Amino acid sequence: MARRNKIYEGKAKILYEGPEPGTMVQYFKDDATAFNAEKRDVIEGKGVLNNLLSEFFMTGLGQIGVPTHFIKRINMREQLIRAVEIIPLEVVVRNVAAGSMSKRLGIEEGTQLPRPIIEFYFKDDALGDPLVTEDQILAFNWASHQDLDDMVGLAVRVNDFMSGVMMAVGIKLVDFKIEIGRQFDGEMQRLIVADEISPDSCRLWDMKTGQKLDKDVFRRDLGSLTDAYSEVARRLGVMPKSPTPISKPKLMN
Repeated sequence: MARRNKIYEGKAKILYEGPEPGTMVQYFKDDATAFNAEKRDVIEGKGVLNNLLSEFFMTGLGQIGVPTHFIKRINMREQLIRAVEIIPLEVVVRNVAAGSMSKRLGIEEGTQLPRPIIEFYFKDDALGDPLVTEDQILAFNWASHQDLDDMVGLAVRVNDFMSGVMMAVGIKLVDFKIEIGRQFDGEMQRLIVADEISPDSCRLWDMKTGQKLDKDVFRRDLGSLTDAYSEVARRLGVMPKSPTPISKPKLMN
């Protein structure tokens, strides 16, 4: 597919104008960041693995009726997606205490939560993506009451699906983050799962050993991030048939 106009570049992905109105091309980079981009590196093959894994999860969600922005994978690093207006909130679902929750509340990491807990974070890198309340979301008009209800409903369904898929391959879904966008059809709109679902946006632990198979490997210097992501892809059956495609890409202008 010919390269089109760049719309947006983030820490891990680039969005380009799509071939048809209402579409975009999402390109997965090899860049890895942590601690609000204070720690950075380029991890060869990471973009390919995240593209394949996000395709797997988005396709599975679509098959059970959860609407997503995913249309199809174009190649090893690009997806064709629906254009949406991203709601400026990260929706985090926690099944096990870890990360910022453990630090914030003094709960030992690895503690099973009595039920899934859903949190909202305001998307603003300059502010460090702060935790926000539903009252704040409504007061600043980031989302409506109905939006919040729909977002929670989507998050619960994604959690049910992801937990089951991961459990089947011996991986515990500790927590994950999704972004949700508004898709417009004339005056009608619906909320759909957008961005990506990959080990970049999840905490994944081996159920027997507790080994981390997510971006905490990079955050905490626990070994090879590519090996961790490859293990997730291997268990789910989505590893590339040849190692060649995950070599370092040549970015087009």
